[in-house]
Order: sequence, then C-alpha cells, then structure tokens
Amino acid sequence: MSTHALLLAEDSPEDTRLILNALQPVIQEDMVALCSDGVDALDYLFARNAYAHRSGDDLPGVALLDLNLPKVNGLEVLRELRENPRTRLLPVVILSASSEQRDVRAAALLGANSYVRKPLDYGRLRETVELLGRYWLDLNIPPPPAPPA
Repeated sequence: MSTHALLLAEDSPEDTRLILNALQPVIQEDMVALCSDGVDALDYLFARNAYAHRSGDDLPGVALLDLNLPKVNGLEVLRELRENPRTRLLPVVILSASSEQRDVRAAALLGANSYVRKPLDYGRLRETVELLGRYWLDLNIPPPPAPPA
C-alpha cells in the first residue's frame, strides 16, 4: 500500500488549500503528497533527491497535476511519467485553469487519464475535486503492478 493515496502537484498555495479542503470527505490530508513544482513532483514519484528514502515502488493511487507548474511544467511531468515503465500506468489527471484546446490535446496525446478544468467558483471547485477524489480513489480499479522482471 502506498504511503500517500494521492499526489497533488500545484504551485498556488490558495488552490492547494481549496483542493485539500474539497478532498476532506474523501481522504485525510496526511494521505496527500504535496508538491509545488514539477521537479519536486518527479523527485517524489521517482524517489530521488529529498525523497530518496522512499521506495521507488511506492506510488500514489492518482496524481493531480497543474499544467503551469514552475521548473518543469505539468505536460513535461506527464511525459516523463509515461516514458518510465514503472510510472507508465499511474493515473494522471490534469487539473488546470486552462481550457485551451491545444493544452487538452497535448495532455491527451501524452497519455493523461483525464483533463479537468478548475472551476473559478469555489462551490463548483469543491464539488469537482470531491468527485475526482471519489472516482479515482474509491471507484476506479487500478491495473495491477507489473510482475518482477
């Protein structure tokens, strides 16, 4: 079982607070790994640098990625995840303020499992994030891990 059920990669402290609040009915806050930039998210998922103490097989049930992360953007994080056999099947949801078709298409081409626009209204954001959490953490049946080589 993973130490964290969900990875949230979000650079806005305000959005992070709102998303964590919306997830409360679904998951305890200590089960959410928080990363504020793309490098930190990749380090967490690949168990390197500050996260070298983690097991490389300890993946969350889902990763929620903002597109406009500093250092390495969300699309590049997604690209690296899909290129690595260990993280290739990790469910990744892009949660972004952008609804630009080029962003939606790029995320789909890179293998995002879902693309969800962050509603500007807090009530709608809360509902959207809670539904995302319920689907990916309660309803979705993840693929089994790859057998050892």
